[in-house]
Amino acid sequence: MLLDSASLYFRAYYGVPDTLRSPQGEPVNAVRGLLDFIARLVHDHRPDQLVACMDADWRPQWRVDLVPSYKTHRVAEAAVDGEEAVPDTLAPQVPVIEQVLDALGIARVGSPGYEADDVIGTLTARAKGPVQIVTGDRDLFQLVDDARQITVLYPVKGMGNLQTTDDALLLEKYGVRGAQYADMAALRGDPSDGLPGVKGIGEKTAAQLINEYGDLAAIRAAALDVASKLTPARRRNIVEGAAYLDVAPTVVRVASDAPLPDFDPALPREPLDPMTLEHLSTRWGLGTSLDRLLEALATR
Repeated sequence: MLLDSASLYFRAYYGVPDTLRSPQGEPVNAVRGLLDFIARLVHDHRPDQLVACMDADWRPQWRVDLVPSYKTHRVAEAAVDGEEAVPDTLAPQVPVIEQVLDALGIARVGSPGYEADDVIGTLTARAKGPVQIVTGDRDLFQLVDDARQITVLYPVKGMGNLQTTDDALLLEKYGVRGAQYADMAALRGDPSDGLPGVKGIGEKTAAQLINEYGDLAAIRAAALDVASKLTPARRRNIVEGAAYLDVAPTVVRVASDAPLPDFDPALPREPLDPMTLEHLSTRWGLGTSLDRLLEALATR
C-alpha cells in the first residue's frame, strides 16, 4: 500500500474540524485525521507493507523547465519564491506527522527533486506483487494495471468510502485504460497543474482520439497526414500544439526511476520508538487517533 501523503493530510486538514487541538492549543486536525485514515486503511485492507510517500520537491525544476506554467498558481504570492501555498495552520503540522510516522516505524520515503507521485511510480514499477495506491489525485490513475494488480483507492468520502479504480472503471468513466490515461491527460490538459492542453480538446475528445489512433504519437502523426480522418480544425490545433505536446508527456507521466533511499516497507505491529511516540502523543494530544492506529497495527 502506497500513500500519497500530502494528498491525504490536506484532505484530513480540510475534513477534520480545527477544534481538535493540542494541550497548548495548536491545531492537530491534519495529524489526527491522517492517523485515523491510516488506521482505517490498515483495518480494512490489511496490507503487509505500507509506505508514506512524500513530496521532497512539490514542483520539480525539471518539470518547470519543460512547462513553465506547471503549478504556478499554487505558489503563494506572498511566500518565498518556490514555496507552495500551504495554510498557516497546516504547515506546522507536517513535521509532527513526519515525527509520528517515524516513531511508529511506518516507512516515509521521498526523493530529492521528485514529487510523491514519482516515488509512487518508482515503487509501483519495482513491485513484485499487487499494489494499492491511496490518493485523491487522479493523475495516478495512469498507474492502474489490471494485469499487474495495481489499483488506485480514490476517496469518495473519507477512507470508509473508497473507489477501487481498475481498468474497467477507467474505461467506464473516462473511456481509456490506465496505460492510456497519461496521454489523455496531456491532450486534455489540467488547469489545476497549469497544463494548458491542446486547444479544443477536452476529456471526451481526447479519449475518443486515443481509442481511434492508439496513442499520442499516432494522433500527432495523423495530424500531419492530410489523408487522415481528422477535421481540419482538429488537425490544425494538434499541429499548433506541437511545442506543448513535445514536452507535456514527460511532465504528466510519473517517474519510474526516481532514486530512493534504502528503507523497510514492512508494516510494524508495534511502534519502533515507543518512548518518543508516547512523548509526541502527550505533547500533541493525539489521544484516540493514535490508539486506533496502534490497535489496527497490532491486530491486522
